[in-house]
Amino acid sequence: MAEYSFALSEEQRLIQESARKFADNEIWPAAPAFDRSGDFPRDLILKAYELGFVNQLIPEALGGAGLSNLDTALVVEELASGCAGITTSCVANDLALIPIVIAGSDEQKKRFVKDIIAARKFASFCLSEPGAGSDVAGLSCKLEKVDGGYKLNGAKQWITNGGVADQYTVFCTMDKELRHKGICCVVVPADAEGVSHGPHEDKLGQRASNTTTVNFDNVFVPESSRIGKEGEGFVIAMETLDITRPLTGVIAVGIARRALECALSYACQRKQFGKAIAEFQGIQFILADAATEIDAARLLTLRAAWMRDNGINNSLQSSMAKRFAADTAMKVTTDAVQVYGGYGYTKDYPVEKLMRDAKLLQIYEGTSQIQRVVIARELVKAAAAKES
Repeated sequence: MAEYSFALSEEQRLIQESARKFADNEIWPAAPAFDRSGDFPRDLILKAYELGFVNQLIPEALGGAGLSNLDTALVVEELASGCAGITTSCVANDLALIPIVIAGSDEQKKRFVKDIIAARKFASFCLSEPGAGSDVAGLSCKLEKVDGGYKLNGAKQWITNGGVADQYTVFCTMDKELRHKGICCVVVPADAEGVSHGPHEDKLGQRASNTTTVNFDNVFVPESSRIGKEGEGFVIAMETLDITRPLTGVIAVGIARRALECALSYACQRKQFGKAIAEFQGIQFILADAATEIDAARLLTLRAAWMRDNGINNSLQSSMAKRFAADTAMKVTTDAVQVYGGYGYTKDYPVEKLMRDAKLLQIYEGTSQIQRVVIARELVKAAAAKES
C-alpha cells in the first residue's frame, strides 16, 4: 500500500489558500442574498470556473483542472465554508462529466467533456427519479432501441443544475425487470427535442443550488451518445459515486467548520452572568465535541480521496466518510444554533442557514441510512472472504 502522509505539499497549501480566499471574499458575503432569493449565482460560479474550482477532477487534456481527489477535497472544503449550495453547483459538473471520463470513447470525451468545458457550460448528473431515489436499480426512465439509436422517456428529479445545464448525463433502463443489469448511461443535450425541465425547487437549504425535475418525452438519442456498453450504466454510476462521495462528505466538513468558527466567535463575545459564555463548561463541551468530530470527519474524507488517488478500492471508506461527515454537520450546526440561543434561530445570524444547508448532506448522493447499508455489506463481504 502506498504511504500516506498527513503533510500538505507547498502546492496543496497554495491551492487551499486560494480556495479559502475565494470563499471568504466572494462566496460568504454573497451567500445570504442568494439563499433568500433562490437565484442561481451564475456570475459567481463562472468566476469559480475561471479559477479552476469547477471541473476539478477532469484531466487537463480535456480542459479540466486535473486535480487529484485529495487536492479537490481540500478545495471543496474551503468553498463549502462559504456556501454549500454554491459549492454543490460548482462540483455538479465533475459529477456529470466523470462518467464520460470513466467510460467514454476519445470522441465522446472531446464532444461531451472538452467542448463543454471550453464553452464554460454546465452539465447535470441525472440518476434520481420521482419513484427511485435510494433504489437506483429500480429506476423507470426508459431507453427503447430504435433505428439509429434509442428513444428516451421518463423523468428525473432533484437534479442539481437541472435548469441551467446544457447537457445531461442520464441513467436509464432498457428493461426494468433486469434491475441493475438493464441500466444504460447516455448523454443528452438540453436543447434536444422533447427535453424540458421544471421550476427550481423551493428548498429548505442549499437554495442557491439550482434543483429541478428534468423530463424526457420521446427524445431521440443516437447510439454514439451512449456511454459504455448497454447494461453498464449501473457500474458506471457506482464508480462515479465512489469518486464523488468524499467530496460530498467534505462539503459537510466545510459547513461544520464554518458553524464552529461562528459559534466559537459568538461564545467569546456573548456575556451572561458577568462573563463570556465560552467560559461555561456546558458551552465548552459543545465546542470541544464539535472540533473533535469535524477533525474526524475531515480525516475520513481525505483518506477516502487519497485511497482513490492510489488505486485502492474505497467503496467502504467513501461511504463511511460521507455518512459520518453528513451526520456531524447536522449535529454541529444544530449545536451552533443552540450556542447562539434565540439569536441563532433568526436569519440575522448565519448559523440557521448553515443548519438548513447541512440537512441535505444526510439525504443526497445516498442517505445516511443507505451509507450504513453499504458499510455493513462491505464489512460482511470482507468477513466472508476472510473465512473462505
